[in-house]
Amino acid sequence: MKNIALVIDSLTGGGAEKVMLSLGKAMVELGNKVTLLSLSDQCDYILPDNIEVHYLFQGKASRVDRFWSIGKSLKALEHWFDDVQSVNGQFDLIFSNLNKSNNLLANSSLKNNKKLFFIIHNSIEEELIRQKKLGPFAYHYLVKSKGLLSGKQLITVSFGIAQEIINGSRIEAASIQTIYNPFDFDEIQSLSMIENQNIPDDDYIIHVGRFARQKRHDVLFAAFKLLPEHYKLVLLCNKPKKVLKLAKKYGIREQLILPGFQTNPYNWIKKAKVLVLSSDYEGFGNVLVEALSVGTKIVSTLCPHGPDEILTGELERFLAPRRDEKALANSLNRALKADVNCLEANILQQVSAIKVAKQYLALGS
Repeated sequence: MKNIALVIDSLTGGGAEKVMLSLGKAMVELGNKVTLLSLSDQCDYILPDNIEVHYLFQGKASRVDRFWSIGKSLKALEHWFDDVQSVNGQFDLIFSNLNKSNNLLANSSLKNNKKLFFIIHNSIEEELIRQKKLGPFAYHYLVKSKGLLSGKQLITVSFGIAQEIINGSRIEAASIQTIYNPFDFDEIQSLSMIENQNIPDDDYIIHVGRFARQKRHDVLFAAFKLLPEHYKLVLLCNKPKKVLKLAKKYGIREQLILPGFQTNPYNWIKKAKVLVLSSDYEGFGNVLVEALSVGTKIVSTLCPHGPDEILTGELERFLAPRRDEKALANSLNRALKADVNCLEANILQQVSAIKVAKQYLALGS
C-alpha cells in the first residue's frame, strides 16, 4: 500500500479537479491510501467516501501565494504535511495541481522531495498569451509561477504539452512524462442512464465548459448560426447573464438552453446529437473522451493540446481549425450526418481510471 497526497487549488468545477477525484478514487480501489488537500474550502463535487479530504484555507484562497501572504501560507502548508504525516506516515507520492498549489509547494521545504510531482493540465504558452491581456502584473505573476517549475519533476496530461515545454525555453524540467487523464467509465455510464426531466426532447447540440474567453463561445455561436438545420444548443456553464448577452448578439438566444452547472452532465451529453468543443486551447479535452464513452459524436477545434490525440483515425475529420466559425460549422454539419461508432475510439482503450492510476503509482517504484 502506498500513501498518496493530492494537492489542488480548490474543488470548484473544473477539469483538473475532476481528474484528481477520479485518480484518487482509482488509487484507493487499488489498495492505496489517498489524502486530498484543497487550498480552498469551496467544493462543487460530491466527494468519494474513501478519500480523506482536507481544506487549508477558508474562502477562495485566491491570494495565498502572493508576496504579502506566501510566508504565512507556506507555514500552514508545511504544518499540515507535518501533522498528517505524523498520523498516517510519510507520503510515498505527492502530486501538485494548478498554479497556487504549485507555487506553494515549489517554495516550500518539500520542493526538492523526490516524491513530489507537478501535474501540468494546460498549454503554458497559451495561458501566458491570455494572461498578458490582463495586464503586466497578472502576466508577471504567471511567468514567475511557470518559472518555478524548472528543476521539478513534471507530468503532462497530453504529449502536446510535453512537446511544448521541451521545445520552449521557459522551463528546464528535471524530468517530464505524459500520463493521460483518468476516466471512470463505469460511473460515467451509470450516471448517463439517470433520467432527468429537464433534458429536452428536441434535437440539440451540447457544449460543456465554463463561460471564459478560452472556450470561445463567440466562435461557437457564430458557427451555430451557420448550420442549415434548426437545433437547440445546450450550454452547461456558469454566468448565464453574460451568455445570453453574447447569444443575443449572434441572434441565437432563442435556441439556447441553459441548465447551469450540472454535477451530472453525462445524461445531458448522452442524449445530445453532437458535443462540440470550440476552445482556443486545452490541456487534454476531458469532455471529448466523456462524450465518446457514452456514444455521443464529437466535434472539436484543432487547438493545443489534446483534441488531436483524442480524435484519431476516422474521427480526425471532425477536427476544425480554431477561431474559424465556418470550418467549425462544416465539421458540425458533417458530424450530424455521420454514422460513427464512438465506442470504438482508440483513446478509450488508454484512459480507464485504473490503468492511469497504475501509471501514476509506478512513479514511486
